[in-house]
Amino acid sequence: MTALTRSLLAAILLALCCAAQAQSVVLTGVLGSKALLLVDGKPPRSVGAGESYLGVKVLSVAGDSAVVDVDGRRVTLRMGESPTQVGAKGPAGGNRIVITADGQGHFFTPGRINDQAMQFMVDTGASYISMSVAEAERIGLDYKKGQPINMGTANGSVRGWRVRLSAVRIGDVQLTELDAVVTPASMPFVLLGNNFLTQFQMTRLDDQMVLERRY
Repeated sequence: MTALTRSLLAAILLALCCAAQAQSVVLTGVLGSKALLLVDGKPPRSVGAGESYLGVKVLSVAGDSAVVDVDGRRVTLRMGESPTQVGAKGPAGGNRIVITADGQGHFFTPGRINDQAMQFMVDTGASYISMSVAEAERIGLDYKKGQPINMGTANGSVRGWRVRLSAVRIGDVQLTELDAVVTPASMPFVLLGNNFLTQFQMTRLDDQMVLERRY
């Protein structure tokens, strides 16, 4: 095999690998004629029409929305909406998750619940994966058929529901049949609690959290 052939094969494999990765895109703000995009949990970037960031090209910006193009797919993003997952999904079967901390030391990562895009925040103080009623309704989760539970808050006890999730996925790592708690409290993110985290060996490396599957 010649050096040229090897280079071509490497380029093809790299292209196939990149095409198989899904991207999570959030419109976090509009700065004049530019969209402030959060892509795959990386630092936000202001991007104007005709410009690209991490493979996401902004086509137009108006009001509280932006139209972007990813691999020929046109998507409308709106401020306040949950992450939009674009691009093809690779097979689930990985065993390792790496999450980078933000400027405040919080660990956020895009992912999916029951094949619906989510933005997670790691919370080692939460016993279960936790989400708001609004988020549960957005993904079509019939939480009222779950087990009613009383949840203590600073203002007293409120009613919540314990439900069963078919699948929780981050990157190419997927766990199935996990419990979650749905709360009427407003929550901007889904909390990634200990019933997910304890299935991994957790290591902290500077600003990165590495989760290695135990079994």
